[in-house]
Amino acid sequence: MSVPFPSIPPVVLVFAASDPTGGAGLQADVMSLAALGVHAASALTGVTVQDSAGVYEVVPLPGDLVERQARVLLADIPVAAFKLGVLASTAAVHAVARVLAAYPQLPVVFDPVLASGRGDAFAGAELIAAMRAHILPLTWLATPNSIEARRLACLSENAGLDAAAAELCAAGARNVLVTGTHEAGAEVVNSLHGENGARRFAWPRLAGEFHGSGCTLAAACAGWLARGASMQEAVERAQQFTWAALAGAHALGRAQRIPDRSYALRQRDGGNV
Repeated sequence: MSVPFPSIPPVVLVFAASDPTGGAGLQADVMSLAALGVHAASALTGVTVQDSAGVYEVVPLPGDLVERQARVLLADIPVAAFKLGVLASTAAVHAVARVLAAYPQLPVVFDPVLASGRGDAFAGAELIAAMRAHILPLTWLATPNSIEARRLACLSENAGLDAAAAELCAAGARNVLVTGTHEAGAEVVNSLHGENGARRFAWPRLAGEFHGSGCTLAAACAGWLARGASMQEAVERAQQFTWAALAGAHALGRAQRIPDRSYALRQRDGGNV
């Protein structure tokens, strides 16, 4: 299927926390969507204190404020899809679920951010239970990494990823894309489970660590769905975009590298952006 570049950008409403580095969070979503010709509207769920090495503080916004941001936007701007990132409290989970339930026709991409890249916890047992009960049943595509997939599925850290994906689908997600970055092997193997069975994608493993790879992938999936791609094509194209962004990542800070989501602009203009 060919998905033409839109003359008028479709809109994705992003629920996410801010990241001062621009590597992950709301800022990563905005840049990823813009690179795909998609406009990002946003409802901020929290404020973080972080750098390229890790997260030092997460301050959730009140759930009613999260909901009011979204409802005012939705009353004004037609939205083509939703993308969910950090939902920093159970109040935020309930608020987002109420909003999503009013728009069942719109694709929902859920990136269950349960910890930072270095392992700083964002979600405990209560928050995970709320996500399972209220967000997964409204999710068209969940994009957990292997650690998140097992935790969200309430399975042991040694459980098989197919079993974790099956449990997340049983909990209500229509499709689950489990990424294999944290698994051993010369290749990163991602697996899509859901409406059309299971499919695996293998990517050459890139050296180093990256800040915001999961945000980039989930935002790209939402962007392609907003542009009218099928689920299969959205997942394929989003992985291509993310791998290229990671391959060109920049060491802007002292620790994890930040994906280059503008790589296509650099290629198109010969580096003269």
